Amino acid sequence: MPSAAERTRTLVQSTCSSVLLVPGLDAPRPDQLMPDARTVDTDGDVLLAFAADSPVVRAATHAQADELAVVLEITDVAPVSVPHRIRGRAWVSGWLTRVPGEAEPGRTTLRLEVGEAYVDDLWGAEPVEADEFAAAVPDPLSEHEAELLQHLHSAHGAEVRTLRSLLGERSGGTAAVPVGVDRFGLRVRFTGVNCFDARFDFPEPVRDVSELRRAMHALFEAASR
Repeated sequence: MPSAAERTRTLVQSTCSSVLLVPGLDAPRPDQLMPDARTVDTDGDVLLAFAADSPVVRAATHAQADELAVVLEITDVAPVSVPHRIRGRAWVSGWLTRVPGEAEPGRTTLRLEVGEAYVDDLWGAEPVEADEFAAAVPDPLSEHEAELLQHLHSAHGAEVRTLRSLLGERSGGTAAVPVGVDRFGLRVRFTGVNCFDARFDFPEPVRDVSELRRAMHALFEAASR
C-alpha cells in the first residue's frame, strides 16, 4: 500500500481543491485563499501561486521574521458519482514566505516550508514528518486517475461489476463504482443495501498507464473465470 507520505505528496501535487488557512486573516472572498497552482520543489517545499493582490500575498510580504504559520488544506473528491464522495483530506502545516519575483504577470509565488503533515483518507489517518514528505514521490497514475476512473465507469461498468465474484461471501451490492486507482491496485465501492469498499491489488505495482491496462485485463480475466 502507498505510504502516508506518498498519499500526501500525491494530493498536494494533484488538482484537488485546496485552501490556505492563515490564522487571523479574513479574506473578503473565500476563493482568495485558494492557490491558483501548487507544486513541490526539490527541497520538499510547497510552492503556491496566488494573485499578486491577494490578502495572502500581503500577509506573507509583511510577516515579521518570515514566520507566518499557515496550514494548507486539501480535499480529495472522487471524480465519479458515488455515495460518500469525499475520499480524503490532507493538511500541510508550516511557514509561509514570499519568493522573489513573480510566477507570471499578476501572480506571486509563495513558499510553504513544511513542518509536518497529516492525511485522513480511505487508507486511514496518519501523520507525516517533513523529511518523509520531501522524500516521497506522487503516485505515477495520479495525473490520469480522474480520466481513468471515468473511463472505467462509463465504458467498462460490466467488467467492474464482475469483480464482486472475487469477494466470495462479501459479494453483495447492486452497483459497483471504481473510486480509486493507484500503482498498487483498484478500489471499488459496492453500493446497495450495504455500501462497502473492496481493494483489488495488482500482482505487482504498475509504473504507467500501459502497465495498468495489462493489470486491469488480468484482473477482469480472473473475475470472469
